Amino acid sequence: MAASRAVAPRRALRGCHGQWLLLGWGRRLCSGGGRAAADARTRFGFQTVSEEEKGEKVYQVFENVAKKYDIMNDSMSLGIHRIWKDIFLHQMNPYPGTQLLDVAGGTGDIAFRFINYVRSQREHQVRQKLRTHQNLSWQEITRLYQEEEHKSLGGSHVVVCDINKEMLKAGKQKSQRLGYSEGLSWVLGNAEELPFNNDNFDVYTIAFGIRNVTRIDQALQEAYRVLKPGGRFMCLEFSHVNNSLVSSVYDLYSFQVIPVLGEVIAGDWKSYQYLVESIRCFLTQEELKELMEDVGFLKVEYRNLSSGIVAIHSGFKL
Repeated sequence: MAASRAVAPRRALRGCHGQWLLLGWGRRLCSGGGRAAADARTRFGFQTVSEEEKGEKVYQVFENVAKKYDIMNDSMSLGIHRIWKDIFLHQMNPYPGTQLLDVAGGTGDIAFRFINYVRSQREHQVRQKLRTHQNLSWQEITRLYQEEEHKSLGGSHVVVCDINKEMLKAGKQKSQRLGYSEGLSWVLGNAEELPFNNDNFDVYTIAFGIRNVTRIDQALQEAYRVLKPGGRFMCLEFSHVNNSLVSSVYDLYSFQVIPVLGEVIAGDWKSYQYLVESIRCFLTQEELKELMEDVGFLKVEYRNLSSGIVAIHSGFKL
């Protein structure tokens, strides 16, 4: 049913430098038929490129940065990205048994936090259960703990889906190093054409990934399709700063410092110049909210963090 939803025609959204971009459904109905699809233009940082070219360029960026991705995240954000991701998980508030799809999940930051959070919730449930059985012998208590150890996530599972093989490779190596294996799987896949059945997940997350998607509207439709009725879409992404003083300092730091860090730490100026530019060209908080509503998500809202440097968008498939 989700796949056949009627959706609104494409809308014009303001891009970087005041340019107006066309995003949305119906691009293949433009005059010229198949050629129109091939000629569709989009943004790659401050450049205007074909959709096909953007996909290739973004893939190359993340192939280049995969090995230094985590180190650069800490360096660029001074570690604050960890706090943003913790807030993101607490707002999600997953329960044991939750089935999560983490798209553009790369090196596993959201997946590992999800596992930790659910495991903590599960341990709390076990303690509560034991408190209601005060007359158990120590042998019975030990047996109960041993039984619960084999289902510490209560049936929860997270699928990390990423289009980039190098990012998935880095994530798998990280999970082995940190000891994550239960309730975790890795899938190579495109956010615009997910390799999953309809109505399959309780929660869909995408953290610092949606601005790199070529057709954001298509990715949102796919998110809607794979979520179960009642499922939740959550996006953590760089957004538009709502404080002029913070904005001035942020722009100076972004353009003068971050590419230099990329060159010094990762040996790659261009990739981090693109990342900075892509943030400036991304949708405003309200524009992303409207796109989510066009797809069919309800109860859509967003929460600014750090004066809007990043925002959490949330919506439900009801």
